[in-house]
Amino acid sequence: MANILKDRRAARVRRALRKVANGRPRLSVYRSSEHIYAQIIDDAEGRTLAAASSLEKDLRGALKTGADKAAAEAVGKLVAERAKAAGVTQVVFDRGAYLFHGRVKALADGAREGGLDF
Repeated sequence: MANILKDRRAARVRRALRKVANGRPRLSVYRSSEHIYAQIIDDAEGRTLAAASSLEKDLRGALKTGADKAAAEAVGKLVAERAKAAGVTQVVFDRGAYLFHGRVKALADGAREGGLDF
């Protein structure tokens, strides 16, 4: 039952994003208990333009753990850097079923610091 409600919540957020996206790609966040992941997805073409996670080798050595706000901020900055290299500056933020709080907010703040506009 909990997964069904989580899926409904995520679908509701994505449905609202589709209305305001105006062709911009979306910055999608996935948060597990041990790591955090971010992707910039072009829904029109159905492909990932840039991605980053706390599992990557260069981040793993620099971070204490992949499950804290510092890791989320670092992943946000890294995905913003990769997005700019791919020519993306404006995105819509897809928080999925998560509240915009804690690690999800830290990732968004890191992406904004890295130069993404949303």
